[in-house]
Amino acid sequence: MTDLEPSFSPALFTFLRDLAANNDRSWFADNKDRYVAEVQEPALAFVEDVGMRLPEEISPHFVADARTTGGSVFRIYRDTRFSKDKTPYKTHTGIQFRHARTRDVHAPGFYLHLEPGNVFMACGTWHPEREVLHLIRTAIAGKPARWTGLVEGLSPLYTLGGEALKRPPAGFDRDHPLIEELKRKDFIAYSPLTEEDVVSPGFLDLYLERCAAAGDFMRFLCESTRVAY
Repeated sequence: MTDLEPSFSPALFTFLRDLAANNDRSWFADNKDRYVAEVQEPALAFVEDVGMRLPEEISPHFVADARTTGGSVFRIYRDTRFSKDKTPYKTHTGIQFRHARTRDVHAPGFYLHLEPGNVFMACGTWHPEREVLHLIRTAIAGKPARWTGLVEGLSPLYTLGGEALKRPPAGFDRDHPLIEELKRKDFIAYSPLTEEDVVSPGFLDLYLERCAAAGDFMRFLCESTRVAY
């Protein structure tokens, strides 16, 4: 791992802790400059850095978009329309690198989650639509040995998570040896990180190495959903 100037500093996590303790519009307005300098700009710089290396080291089919709106960095503003929690701001920063074939968040992609006490990277597909979910399940059912091998290959860096059905999905044999895998509604692999990892020199290398380590998993999802990896 090379010693690279980190995109992120401890100030990012300090701001997010302060925001969690003061999650209202008045406080955020008074501290908007801090948000831009300590959270938004470092996140956009990280996206640019990943973008320079993503095509050659991981895949040319994933997008690093450093726009302030509609790009790889999620908005800080929460959608409270259908939530009992009316706090206006997220207390974490999310960064995604989506597949170029679609702007849909449900497509296979890479993700970074920065939250005090809860830092991780993830990859895969979250809440895919019914047709896409059926394609993935069909691929797993048809190639159980391949799926088992690539999941085992993710360990110990990654573990699979997400929601699952309580009953076997329609159209699949309830006695299939991988029925618990076929019950999955999400196909997401999670890899834990620490705040110290994020603010350390070489974090860019670490992130890209973890992306590369999940290459077989991501290739399977892409092939299953008929997009290039």
